[in-house]
Amino acid sequence: MRPASRLQAVIEIYERIGAAKIPMDGVVGDYMRQRRYIGSKDRADIAERTYNVMRSWGRLNWWLQRAGAELTPRNLLIAYTVLAEGTNEDRLKELFDGSKFAPSELTNDEIALFERLKGKALEHPDMPEAVRVECPLDYEEALRGYFGEGFADELKAMQKSATLDMRANVFVAPREKVRESLAKDGVKTDETPFSPWGLRARDKAYLSKTKAFAKGLVEIQDEGSQMIAHVCGAKRGMQVLDFCAGGGGKTLALAAAMERKGRIVAMDMDAKRLQKGKERFRKAQVADIVEVRPLSDERHRKWLRRQKETFDIVLCDVPCTGTGTWRRNPDKRWKLYGPGLEELTKTQTEILDKVAGCVKPGGKLVYATCSLLPAENEEQVEGFLKRHPEFSVQPVDEKLGAPFMRLTPLRHNTDGFFAAVLEKKS
Repeated sequence: MRPASRLQAVIEIYERIGAAKIPMDGVVGDYMRQRRYIGSKDRADIAERTYNVMRSWGRLNWWLQRAGAELTPRNLLIAYTVLAEGTNEDRLKELFDGSKFAPSELTNDEIALFERLKGKALEHPDMPEAVRVECPLDYEEALRGYFGEGFADELKAMQKSATLDMRANVFVAPREKVRESLAKDGVKTDETPFSPWGLRARDKAYLSKTKAFAKGLVEIQDEGSQMIAHVCGAKRGMQVLDFCAGGGGKTLALAAAMERKGRIVAMDMDAKRLQKGKERFRKAQVADIVEVRPLSDERHRKWLRRQKETFDIVLCDVPCTGTGTWRRNPDKRWKLYGPGLEELTKTQTEILDKVAGCVKPGGKLVYATCSLLPAENEEQVEGFLKRHPEFSVQPVDEKLGAPFMRLTPLRHNTDGFFAAVLEKKS
Protein backbone atom coordinates (compact mmCIF):
# COMPACT_ATOMS: atom_id res chain seq x y z
CA MET A 1 0.00 0.00 0.00
CA ARG A 2 1.07 3.59 -0.60
CA PRO A 3 1.49 5.85 2.45
CA ALA A 4 -1.65 7.74 1.37
CA SER A 5 -3.66 4.50 1.32
CA ARG A 6 -2.45 3.63 4.80
CA LEU A 7 -3.52 7.05 6.01
CA GLN A 8 -6.96 6.60 4.45
CA ALA A 9 -7.31 3.29 6.28
CA VAL A 10 -6.64 5.05 9.60
CA ILE A 11 -9.26 7.69 8.75
CA GLU A 12 -11.80 4.95 7.96
CA ILE A 13 -11.02 3.19 11.24
CA TYR A 14 -11.59 6.42 13.18
CA GLU A 15 -14.91 6.92 11.40
CA ARG A 16 -15.90 3.51 12.76
CA ILE A 17 -14.52 4.19 16.23
CA GLY A 18 -16.74 7.25 16.53
CA ALA A 19 -19.88 5.18 16.03
CA ALA A 20 -18.74 1.95 17.71
CA LYS A 21 -20.04 0.57 20.99
CA ILE A 22 -17.05 -1.75 21.37
CA PRO A 23 -13.43 -0.95 22.33
CA MET A 24 -10.97 0.20 19.69
CA ASP A 25 -9.05 -3.08 19.47
CA GLY A 26 -12.26 -4.78 18.32
CA VAL A 27 -12.87 -2.09 15.70
CA VAL A 28 -9.33 -2.43 14.32
CA GLY A 29 -9.63 -6.22 14.31
CA ASP A 30 -12.94 -6.14 12.45
CA TYR A 31 -11.54 -3.70 9.87
CA MET A 32 -8.53 -5.92 9.18
CA ARG A 33 -10.56 -9.14 8.98
CA GLN A 34 -12.73 -7.61 6.29
CA ARG A 35 -9.59 -6.70 4.28
CA ARG A 36 -7.40 -9.76 4.29
CA TYR A 37 -5.64 -8.48 1.19
CA ILE A 38 -3.75 -5.94 3.33
CA GLY A 39 -0.18 -7.15 3.88
CA SER A 40 1.38 -7.68 7.30
CA LYS A 41 3.68 -4.62 7.12
CA ASP A 42 0.78 -2.42 6.06
CA ARG A 43 -1.36 -3.81 8.87
CA ALA A 44 1.35 -3.07 11.40
CA ASP A 45 1.79 0.50 10.12
CA ILE A 46 -1.96 1.18 10.12
CA ALA A 47 -2.43 -0.24 13.62
CA GLU A 48 0.57 1.62 15.04
CA ARG A 49 -0.60 5.00 13.70
CA THR A 50 -4.17 4.32 14.84
CA TYR A 51 -2.99 3.67 18.40
CA ASN A 52 -0.51 6.54 18.40
CA VAL A 53 -3.28 8.96 17.43
CA MET A 54 -5.43 7.69 20.29
CA ARG A 55 -2.51 8.01 22.71
CA SER A 56 -2.33 11.67 21.64
CA TRP A 57 -6.10 12.26 21.74
CA GLY A 58 -6.18 14.83 24.56
CA ARG A 59 -3.38 16.92 23.08
CA LEU A 60 -4.75 16.72 19.53
CA ASN A 61 -8.20 17.75 20.72
CA TRP A 62 -6.64 20.70 22.59
CA TRP A 63 -4.92 21.84 19.38
CA LEU A 64 -8.09 21.48 17.29
CA GLN A 65 -10.06 23.55 19.78
CA ARG A 66 -7.30 26.18 19.79
CA ALA A 67 -7.39 26.26 15.97
CA GLY A 68 -11.19 26.50 15.91
CA ALA A 69 -11.45 23.23 13.97
CA GLU A 70 -14.04 20.49 14.38
CA LEU A 71 -13.00 17.14 15.84
CA THR A 72 -13.34 14.89 12.79
CA PRO A 73 -11.25 11.87 11.70
CA ARG A 74 -9.65 13.86 8.89
CA ASN A 75 -8.81 16.85 11.08
CA LEU A 76 -7.49 14.49 13.73
CA LEU A 77 -5.14 12.83 11.23
CA ILE A 78 -4.06 16.14 9.72
CA ALA A 79 -3.19 17.43 13.20
CA TYR A 80 -1.32 14.23 14.08
CA THR A 81 0.75 14.12 10.88
CA VAL A 82 1.71 17.78 11.28
CA LEU A 83 2.29 17.96 15.04
CA ALA A 84 3.68 14.48 15.76
CA GLU A 85 5.26 13.54 12.43
CA GLY A 86 6.39 16.98 11.22
CA THR A 87 4.65 16.73 7.84
CA ASN A 88 5.08 19.81 5.64
CA GLU A 89 2.53 21.29 3.24
CA ASP A 90 3.82 19.61 0.08
CA ARG A 91 3.89 16.20 1.73
CA LEU A 92 0.43 16.70 3.24
CA LYS A 93 -1.00 17.48 -0.20
CA GLU A 94 0.68 14.32 -1.57
CA LEU A 95 -1.04 12.26 1.11
CA PHE A 96 -4.41 13.96 0.55
CA ASP A 97 -4.33 13.91 -3.26
CA GLY A 98 -7.73 12.37 -3.97
CA SER A 99 -6.29 9.48 -5.99
CA LYS A 100 -7.64 5.92 -5.74
CA PHE A 101 -7.52 4.56 -2.17
CA ALA A 102 -6.12 7.89 -0.88
CA PRO A 103 -7.86 10.58 1.18
CA SER A 104 -9.75 13.17 -0.86
CA GLU A 105 -8.04 16.48 -1.54
CA LEU A 106 -7.68 19.01 1.28
CA THR A 107 -10.51 21.50 1.66
CA ASN A 108 -9.91 25.20 2.24
CA ASP A 109 -10.75 24.74 5.93
CA GLU A 110 -8.24 21.90 6.19
CA ILE A 111 -5.54 23.97 4.53
CA ALA A 112 -6.32 26.74 7.02
CA LEU A 113 -5.96 24.20 9.83
CA PHE A 114 -2.54 23.22 8.51
CA GLU A 115 -1.49 26.88 8.46
CA ARG A 116 -2.40 27.23 12.14
CA LEU A 117 -0.51 24.07 13.11
CA LYS A 118 2.60 24.14 10.92
CA GLY A 119 5.86 24.42 12.79
CA LYS A 120 4.19 23.51 16.10
CA ALA A 121 4.92 20.50 18.31
CA LEU A 122 2.40 18.11 19.85
CA GLU A 123 2.96 19.61 23.30
CA HIS A 124 2.64 23.31 24.02
CA PRO A 125 3.58 25.35 27.14
CA ASP A 126 -0.02 26.62 27.44
CA MET A 127 -1.43 23.10 27.78
CA PRO A 128 -2.78 22.18 31.22
CA GLU A 129 -0.70 19.43 32.81
CA ALA A 130 -3.61 16.97 32.68
CA VAL A 131 -3.89 17.48 28.91
CA ARG A 132 -0.14 17.10 28.44
CA VAL A 133 -0.16 13.71 30.21
CA GLU A 134 -3.45 12.56 28.61
CA CYS A 135 -5.41 12.39 31.86
CA PRO A 136 -9.21 12.69 31.56
CA LEU A 137 -10.70 15.35 33.82
CA ASP A 138 -13.03 12.78 35.43
CA TYR A 139 -10.02 10.94 36.89
CA GLU A 140 -7.58 13.78 37.49
CA GLU A 141 -8.45 14.46 41.14
CA ALA A 142 -8.32 10.80 42.16
CA LEU A 143 -5.04 10.09 40.35
CA ARG A 144 -3.38 13.27 41.63
CA GLY A 145 -4.46 12.28 45.12
CA TYR A 146 -2.92 8.85 44.80
CA PHE A 147 0.29 9.62 42.89
CA GLY A 148 1.00 13.02 44.44
CA GLU A 149 4.17 14.54 43.00
CA GLY A 150 4.60 11.49 40.76
CA PHE A 151 1.32 12.21 38.92
CA ALA A 152 2.85 13.51 35.68
CA ASP A 153 5.58 10.86 35.46
CA GLU A 154 3.14 8.03 36.14
CA LEU A 155 0.67 9.24 33.52
CA LYS A 156 3.39 9.85 30.92
CA ALA A 157 4.53 6.25 31.35
CA MET A 158 1.05 5.19 30.29
CA GLN A 159 1.43 6.98 26.94
CA LYS A 160 3.91 4.35 25.78
CA SER A 161 2.83 1.15 24.07
CA ALA A 162 2.58 -1.96 26.24
CA THR A 163 5.18 -4.71 26.25
CA LEU A 164 4.37 -8.14 24.82
CA ASP A 165 4.47 -10.43 27.84
CA MET A 166 3.92 -14.17 27.95
CA ARG A 167 3.44 -16.74 30.68
CA ALA A 168 5.38 -19.95 30.22
CA ASN A 169 3.31 -23.02 31.04
CA VAL A 170 5.87 -24.36 33.51
CA PHE A 171 3.72 -27.37 34.25
CA VAL A 172 4.52 -28.63 30.73
CA ALA A 173 8.04 -27.23 30.29
CA PRO A 174 10.50 -25.08 32.29
CA ARG A 175 10.60 -21.38 31.43
CA GLU A 176 14.09 -21.66 29.92
CA LYS A 177 12.98 -24.48 27.59
CA VAL A 178 10.00 -22.38 26.47
CA ARG A 179 12.33 -19.47 25.86
CA GLU A 180 14.61 -21.68 23.73
CA SER A 181 11.66 -22.93 21.71
CA LEU A 182 10.51 -19.37 20.99
CA ALA A 183 14.03 -18.35 19.98
CA LYS A 184 14.14 -21.14 17.38
CA ASP A 185 11.09 -19.55 15.77
CA GLY A 186 12.66 -16.11 15.80
CA VAL A 187 11.02 -14.71 18.96
CA LYS A 188 13.71 -13.45 21.32
CA THR A 189 12.61 -12.96 24.93
CA ASP A 190 13.90 -12.02 28.38
CA GLU A 191 12.70 -13.33 31.72
CA THR A 192 10.39 -10.87 33.45
CA PRO A 193 11.70 -9.39 36.73
CA PHE A 194 8.74 -10.24 38.98
CA SER A 195 6.78 -13.21 37.65
CA PRO A 196 8.61 -16.56 37.92
CA TRP A 197 6.69 -17.69 34.81
CA GLY A 198 7.00 -14.57 32.65
CA LEU A 199 8.80 -13.90 29.38
CA ARG A 200 8.94 -10.53 27.60
CA ALA A 201 9.45 -10.23 23.85
CA ARG A 202 12.33 -7.95 22.87
CA ASP A 203 10.67 -6.92 19.63
CA LYS A 204 7.34 -7.27 17.88
CA ALA A 205 6.47 -10.93 17.48
CA TYR A 206 3.84 -13.16 15.90
CA LEU A 207 3.37 -15.84 18.53
CA SER A 208 0.64 -17.67 16.62
CA LYS A 209 3.32 -18.87 14.19
CA THR A 210 5.51 -20.45 16.89
CA LYS A 211 5.58 -24.08 18.00
CA ALA A 212 5.55 -23.00 21.64
CA PHE A 213 2.20 -21.25 21.20
CA ALA A 214 0.71 -24.06 19.11
CA LYS A 215 1.66 -26.66 21.75
CA GLY A 216 0.30 -24.66 24.68
CA LEU A 217 3.74 -23.93 26.16
CA VAL A 218 3.05 -20.20 26.33
CA GLU A 219 0.10 -17.82 26.79
CA ILE A 220 0.00 -14.09 26.12
CA GLN A 221 -0.46 -12.42 29.53
CA ASP A 222 0.86 -9.16 30.98
CA GLU A 223 3.34 -9.73 33.80
CA GLY A 224 1.09 -7.78 36.16
CA SER A 225 -1.79 -10.12 35.45
CA GLN A 226 0.51 -13.07 36.12
CA MET A 227 1.44 -11.54 39.46
CA ILE A 228 -2.19 -11.54 40.58
CA ALA A 229 -2.17 -15.32 40.19
CA HIS A 230 1.28 -15.53 41.80
CA VAL A 231 0.34 -13.70 45.01
CA CYS A 232 -2.53 -16.16 45.47
CA GLY A 233 0.07 -18.75 46.46
CA ALA A 234 -1.77 -21.70 44.90
CA LYS A 235 -0.16 -25.08 45.61
CA ARG A 236 -0.67 -28.74 44.77
CA GLY A 237 -3.89 -30.25 46.10
CA MET A 238 -5.67 -26.99 46.91
CA GLN A 239 -9.32 -26.13 46.30
CA VAL A 240 -9.47 -22.83 44.38
CA LEU A 241 -12.35 -20.64 43.22
CA ASP A 242 -11.64 -18.19 40.39
CA PHE A 243 -14.85 -16.21 40.72
CA CYS A 244 -14.46 -13.67 37.90
CA ALA A 245 -12.58 -15.99 35.57
CA GLY A 246 -13.47 -14.37 32.22
CA GLY A 247 -11.53 -16.11 29.45
CA GLY A 248 -9.50 -18.13 31.95
CA GLY A 249 -6.09 -16.42 31.83
CA LYS A 250 -5.55 -16.49 35.59
CA THR A 251 -7.26 -19.87 35.87
CA LEU A 252 -4.53 -21.25 33.63
CA ALA A 253 -1.80 -19.65 35.72
CA LEU A 254 -3.29 -21.04 38.94
CA ALA A 255 -3.65 -24.53 37.45
CA ALA A 256 -0.02 -24.54 36.31
CA ALA A 257 1.14 -23.40 39.77
CA MET A 258 -0.86 -26.30 41.26
CA GLU A 259 0.91 -28.72 38.88
CA ARG A 260 -2.49 -30.08 37.86
CA LYS A 261 -3.09 -31.43 41.38
CA GLY A 262 -6.24 -30.20 43.10
CA ARG A 263 -9.38 -28.48 41.87
CA ILE A 264 -10.21 -25.10 40.37
CA VAL A 265 -13.75 -23.83 39.83
CA ALA A 266 -13.97 -21.10 37.20
CA MET A 267 -17.06 -18.89 37.41
CA ASP A 268 -18.19 -15.83 35.48
CA MET A 269 -21.41 -14.18 34.32
CA ASP A 270 -20.25 -14.42 30.68
CA ALA A 271 -20.88 -18.04 29.71
CA LYS A 272 -19.40 -17.53 26.22
CA ARG A 273 -16.06 -16.34 27.57
CA LEU A 274 -15.92 -19.28 29.96
CA GLN A 275 -16.70 -21.65 27.11
CA LYS A 276 -13.78 -20.24 25.09
CA GLY A 277 -11.59 -20.85 28.10
CA LYS A 278 -12.28 -24.59 27.93
CA GLU A 279 -10.20 -24.92 24.76
CA ARG A 280 -7.34 -23.06 26.41
CA PHE A 281 -7.50 -25.41 29.40
CA ARG A 282 -7.28 -28.45 27.13
CA LYS A 283 -4.40 -26.95 25.14
CA ALA A 284 -2.47 -26.26 28.37
CA GLN A 285 -3.17 -29.81 29.63
CA VAL A 286 -4.98 -28.68 32.80
CA ALA A 287 -8.61 -29.23 31.79
CA ASP A 288 -9.05 -32.21 34.11
CA ILE A 289 -8.75 -30.07 37.28
CA VAL A 290 -10.90 -27.13 36.08
CA GLU A 291 -14.68 -27.02 36.56
CA VAL A 292 -16.51 -24.38 34.52
CA ARG A 293 -19.66 -23.00 36.16
CA PRO A 294 -21.27 -19.97 34.46
CA LEU A 295 -23.14 -17.74 36.89
CA SER A 296 -25.77 -17.10 34.23
CA ASP A 297 -27.13 -20.55 35.12
CA GLU A 298 -29.30 -20.61 38.27
CA ARG A 299 -28.04 -24.13 39.11
CA HIS A 300 -24.53 -22.80 39.57
CA ARG A 301 -25.69 -19.85 41.63
CA LYS A 302 -27.46 -22.29 43.97
CA TRP A 303 -24.32 -24.41 44.06
CA LEU A 304 -22.26 -21.40 45.10
CA ARG A 305 -24.55 -20.64 48.02
CA ARG A 306 -23.82 -24.14 49.39
CA GLN A 307 -20.04 -23.68 49.35
CA LYS A 308 -19.48 -22.74 52.97
CA GLU A 309 -15.78 -22.60 53.94
CA THR A 310 -14.89 -24.86 50.99
CA PHE A 311 -11.94 -23.15 49.29
CA ASP A 312 -8.32 -22.58 50.23
CA ILE A 313 -8.18 -19.64 47.83
CA VAL A 314 -10.90 -17.46 46.34
CA LEU A 315 -9.72 -15.06 43.64
CA CYS A 316 -11.93 -12.11 42.70
CA ASP A 317 -10.45 -10.20 39.76
CA VAL A 318 -13.50 -7.96 39.70
CA PRO A 319 -15.02 -5.78 36.96
CA CYS A 320 -13.46 -2.30 37.15
CA THR A 321 -12.82 0.90 35.21
CA GLY A 322 -9.66 -0.55 33.65
CA THR A 323 -7.70 2.63 34.28
CA GLY A 324 -4.57 0.52 34.72
CA THR A 325 -4.76 -0.67 31.10
CA TRP A 326 -4.66 2.75 29.44
CA ARG A 327 -1.30 2.14 27.73
CA ARG A 328 -2.77 -1.02 26.19
CA ASN A 329 -6.29 0.36 25.64
CA PRO A 330 -5.83 4.13 25.20
CA ASP A 331 -9.41 4.65 24.00
CA LYS A 332 -10.70 3.69 27.45
CA ARG A 333 -9.37 6.97 28.81
CA TRP A 334 -12.01 8.83 26.83
CA LYS A 335 -14.89 6.46 26.18
CA LEU A 336 -16.97 4.45 28.64
CA TYR A 337 -17.99 1.04 27.27
CA GLY A 338 -19.72 -0.31 30.36
CA PRO A 339 -20.91 0.72 33.82
CA GLY A 340 -19.54 3.85 35.47
CA LEU A 341 -17.45 4.05 38.64
CA GLU A 342 -20.40 4.28 41.04
CA GLU A 343 -22.08 1.17 39.64
CA LEU A 344 -18.79 -0.73 39.47
CA THR A 345 -17.86 -0.07 43.10
CA LYS A 346 -21.29 -1.32 44.16
CA THR A 347 -20.78 -4.51 42.13
CA GLN A 348 -17.31 -5.00 43.61
CA THR A 349 -18.70 -4.74 47.14
CA GLU A 350 -21.45 -7.25 46.35
CA ILE A 351 -18.96 -9.74 44.91
CA LEU A 352 -16.69 -9.57 47.94
CA ASP A 353 -19.56 -10.10 50.36
CA LYS A 354 -20.93 -12.95 48.24
CA VAL A 355 -17.75 -15.04 48.23
CA ALA A 356 -16.34 -14.28 51.70
CA GLY A 357 -18.16 -17.24 53.22
CA CYS A 358 -16.62 -19.65 50.68
CA VAL A 359 -13.13 -19.23 52.17
CA LYS A 360 -11.87 -21.86 54.60
CA PRO A 361 -10.54 -20.77 58.00
CA GLY A 362 -6.88 -20.06 57.34
CA GLY A 363 -7.63 -19.63 53.64
CA LYS A 364 -7.22 -16.55 51.46
CA LEU A 365 -9.49 -14.18 49.59
CA VAL A 366 -7.55 -12.31 46.91
CA TYR A 367 -9.21 -9.14 45.65
CA ALA A 368 -7.79 -7.74 42.40
CA THR A 369 -8.44 -5.03 39.82
CA CYS A 370 -6.72 -3.54 36.77
CA SER A 371 -7.55 -0.10 38.15
CA LEU A 372 -5.45 2.74 39.59
CA LEU A 373 -8.33 4.35 41.50
CA PRO A 374 -8.31 4.11 45.33
CA ALA A 375 -12.13 3.92 45.29
CA GLU A 376 -11.86 0.53 43.58
CA ASN A 377 -8.83 -0.63 45.54
CA GLU A 378 -7.78 0.45 49.04
CA GLU A 379 -11.20 1.89 49.87
CA GLN A 380 -12.94 -1.35 48.84
CA VAL A 381 -10.61 -3.40 51.04
CA GLU A 382 -11.06 -1.03 53.97
CA GLY A 383 -14.84 -1.33 53.72
CA PHE A 384 -14.69 -5.12 53.41
CA LEU A 385 -12.52 -5.50 56.52
CA LYS A 386 -15.00 -3.42 58.53
CA ARG A 387 -17.84 -5.70 57.43
CA HIS A 388 -15.79 -8.89 57.83
CA PRO A 389 -13.44 -8.60 60.83
CA GLU A 390 -12.64 -12.32 60.47
CA PHE A 391 -10.27 -11.32 57.64
CA SER A 392 -6.94 -9.53 57.88
CA VAL A 393 -4.41 -8.24 55.36
CA GLN A 394 -1.51 -10.53 54.45
CA PRO A 395 1.19 -8.15 53.14
CA VAL A 396 2.81 -8.87 49.78
CA ASP A 397 6.50 -8.40 48.97
CA GLU A 398 7.63 -4.78 49.42
CA LYS A 399 8.92 -4.53 45.84
CA LEU A 400 5.29 -4.99 44.72
CA GLY A 401 4.04 -2.13 46.89
CA ALA A 402 3.24 -3.68 50.30
CA PRO A 403 0.93 -4.18 52.06
CA PHE A 404 -1.08 -4.37 48.82
CA MET A 405 0.28 -5.18 45.39
CA ARG A 406 0.28 -1.90 43.46
CA LEU A 407 1.87 -2.19 40.01
CA THR A 408 2.19 0.67 37.51
CA PRO A 409 3.83 1.06 34.10
CA LEU A 410 6.39 3.51 35.52
CA ARG A 411 7.44 1.48 38.55
CA HIS A 412 7.17 -2.06 37.20
CA ASN A 413 6.76 -1.81 33.39
CA THR A 414 3.46 -3.68 33.65
CA ASP A 415 -0.12 -2.56 33.25
CA GLY A 416 -1.61 -0.98 36.38
CA PHE A 417 -2.80 -3.68 38.81
CA PHE A 418 -3.95 -3.89 42.40
CA ALA A 419 -4.24 -6.98 44.57
CA ALA A 420 -5.01 -7.46 48.26
CA VAL A 421 -4.41 -10.82 49.94
CA LEU A 422 -6.94 -11.19 52.78
CA GLU A 423 -6.49 -14.12 55.15
CA LYS A 424 -9.39 -15.64 57.07
CA LYS A 425 -8.67 -16.27 60.74
CA SER A 426 -8.30 -19.92 61.72
